[in-house]
Amino acid sequence: MAGHTENEIVVKAPMETVWEMTNDLPSWPGLFSEYASLEVLEEDGPTTRFRLTMHPDENGTVWSWVSERTPDPVTRTVRARRVETGPFEHMDIHWQYFEVPGGTRMVWTQDFAMKPQAPVDDAWMTDNINRNSKVQLQLIRDKIEQRERESRTPAASRV
Repeated sequence: MAGHTENEIVVKAPMETVWEMTNDLPSWPGLFSEYASLEVLEEDGPTTRFRLTMHPDENGTVWSWVSERTPDPVTRTVRARRVETGPFEHMDIHWQYFEVPGGTRMVWTQDFAMKPQAPVDDAWMTDNINRNSKVQLQLIRDKIEQRERESRTPAASRV
């Protein structure tokens, strides 16, 4: 058995804004609530290899791993995978962006399998990812929509 999740949200912002903000890797610690830091390790054409470090969990453990991410601005898709897999046999993530009336629909699909010695199984991780993805997608939506509102407000009225 393997894990599979698919979560989506509509952001009331133009495709270009959603694409730009969600693919600006150095800004991820401010976009996602779970990431303490992101360090770009290598860039090779459109592919970026980076280290993500999470905030400490409830036991004080800090999780960190290396991933690769390749955006395709023509198809408005991103392929990502964990290079340092940790408890996963593999973790592959596919981001898709679609223009819809009033905004942009963003879809995250994650395919993975847990290692046999991992402390949790595929079913547990599927539930965990589904729960957390919804939270992160809502946070991202709210931050992008806030930025979009602020960009439409004259600078003088923001002072």
